[in-house]
Amino acid sequence: MYIVTGGAGFIGSAFIWKLNQSGIDDILVVDNLGCSEKWKNLVNRRYKDYIHKSGFLEHLLADKFSDIDGIIHLGACSSTTERDADFLMENNFHFSWTVARYAIDHGVRLINASSAATYGDGEHGFSDNEAGISALRPLNMYGYSKQLLDLWLLRENLTDKVASLKFFNVFGPNEYHKGDMSSVIYKAFFQVRDTGGIRLFKSYRSQYPDGGQLRDFVYVKDCVELIYWLLNHPKTNGIFNVGTGQARSWNDLAKSVFAAMDVSCSIEYIEMPEHLKAKYQYFTQAEMDKIQTAGCPVRFRSLEEGVHDYITQYLQKPDPYL
Repeated sequence: MYIVTGGAGFIGSAFIWKLNQSGIDDILVVDNLGCSEKWKNLVNRRYKDYIHKSGFLEHLLADKFSDIDGIIHLGACSSTTERDADFLMENNFHFSWTVARYAIDHGVRLINASSAATYGDGEHGFSDNEAGISALRPLNMYGYSKQLLDLWLLRENLTDKVASLKFFNVFGPNEYHKGDMSSVIYKAFFQVRDTGGIRLFKSYRSQYPDGGQLRDFVYVKDCVELIYWLLNHPKTNGIFNVGTGQARSWNDLAKSVFAAMDVSCSIEYIEMPEHLKAKYQYFTQAEMDKIQTAGCPVRFRSLEEGVHDYITQYLQKPDPYL
């Protein structure tokens, strides 16, 4: 049996799609559906059972789940604007620490979701070399809550027992429920559909033109291919980046959306909210040598390839879900 926390969420439901594609449906989904629309991400999926996250740790620690082949821990609050630090400590760090401690003690394969938000403003680069991770300074509490588990793994010399993944700017099907945290590609599709244009933030640094801020955009289908490869290579452990290794501009992203929708390019540059200016990342780019050296064969799509597949095969369809 495989346990997928956050299994109704964005990357989690996409990973269950991958498991189903591989003929696997002995899956326990752990999540918090509440009154959200996340349940739609499970409609097309096959899985054994669902359990609310509030009861999961009690069941796990009581060994009520037998024959666990792997835990893919993707569940967390992913809002970079969440200000309740105590909530993030409990939900993102302590919950993850308990899952990790159980998996390590019981010899269960664990793949954990960290985040590229741990890199902060990029002052120390974007290397997943473990020697430099303790020097990173996240810009928000979300990034710090993710950093804490990586620091614990390093402090306890346990990075050879777990694969912890620093996801960069992931986009793709099943993200609709994320609201403000949905990718700009998702938001841009509806902007173009409804208004014919896309709004991007102005730049406040002279080295970057408006819309020229750079990000490493990575398609969710490629992310789940990497997770699946790691699941089947349990001796490959450590802290790894998950990105394309190629930074692209917001202008490139916008042009990709217009091209996929076959619409003429129309971009408006707008003021950035004051509360974002001091915490805004102008550049992110994953260093991918480490996972490639480990033998991972996954080919990451270009921004244009990923956007075209996302829009034409999902967002423009009546049933836009994986």
